[in-house]
Amino acid sequence: MPTPIPIKGRGASSHLPGRFETRTSEAVDDGWMAEEGEEFAAPRLRTDVRAETARSIISRNASPDVGFDQSVNPYRGCEHGCSYCFARPTHAYLNLSPGLDFETKIFAKTNAAELLRKELARPGYVVKPIALGINTDAYQPIERKLGITRQLIEVMLETRHPFSLITKNALVERDIDLLAPLAEQRLVSVHFSVTSLDPHLSAKLEPRASAPHARLRAMRRLHEAGIPVGVMVAPVIPWINDAELEAVLEAAREAGARSAGYVLLRLPYEVAPLFREWLQAHHPQRAEHVMSTINQLRGGKDYDGGFGKRMRGEGVYAQLLSRRFALARKRLGFNASREQWPWLDCSRFVAPMPPRKPSPQGELFT
Repeated sequence: MPTPIPIKGRGASSHLPGRFETRTSEAVDDGWMAEEGEEFAAPRLRTDVRAETARSIISRNASPDVGFDQSVNPYRGCEHGCSYCFARPTHAYLNLSPGLDFETKIFAKTNAAELLRKELARPGYVVKPIALGINTDAYQPIERKLGITRQLIEVMLETRHPFSLITKNALVERDIDLLAPLAEQRLVSVHFSVTSLDPHLSAKLEPRASAPHARLRAMRRLHEAGIPVGVMVAPVIPWINDAELEAVLEAAREAGARSAGYVLLRLPYEVAPLFREWLQAHHPQRAEHVMSTINQLRGGKDYDGGFGKRMRGEGVYAQLLSRRFALARKRLGFNASREQWPWLDCSRFVAPMPPRKPSPQGELFT
């Protein structure tokens, strides 16, 4: 197998076919060399954003190891290009590659705010905090132009609906004018995902996300605006960024974070071969050692999706990591439990008016 070649600005190195594909293609060197000119060079990979008219917008789950019951994702696919993203396999359902397609073919749910308002207006709707941007980052680069996430937050403010969000993009600063009044009513909390403080490593792991110092700056500005902020060290990757756990927590605490968590690297379905490609492209000397440790954490496999184990792993390394995190959290004064984190108030919710059905007789006044 040839060594994968990193693609500038992208996390994946290939169009790995999804698990539902019936046919696959494989690149073969036919002997022609492209070094002499660009005639045979691979075309530059551009991001293709496609408008999608979604049929529903609130996703619900009953997973016992996540802290939310319902979520909203304004986009499918993510241009951040995180090599480890657990959501990459979802592109296989679209007959697209969880590899490069996931980060270059983005689907924008342009009717997301309209759908959210409609779903919140249903008579039987039960108010529970919504997690905004879980499968893919709600503040990925295209949000700067489309503003779908901002439209959703405007609906949250209008209806006083509680929600949380997690991001690795400093673009969240743009919406402080909406988030601050929501925070005054205990209706929002924001977590930043920080994988590394090393900008060079971050650029390899998550090439189009904000640099680590930009995330910390945004965290500080939200904190100064009165918005509760926290940090997620996610994912922790053995022998790649695990040594930075305490340093990331310290930097986040200094920037205003009052809540902290971590998640061990997850490699479901197509993510495992994609991450192996990433290791071979960027850290070939450590690749075997990294995957050996991951297998030890996952019962001899690349991944174990069992509840209670998928976020933390098992075995000696997992126990050591958990102990390190607990000690650092206590030393730095992070909230030790969900009960100490500012709770989100569900009692303020005001249901929007349901949309009027068009009359067959038309409108008397226009």
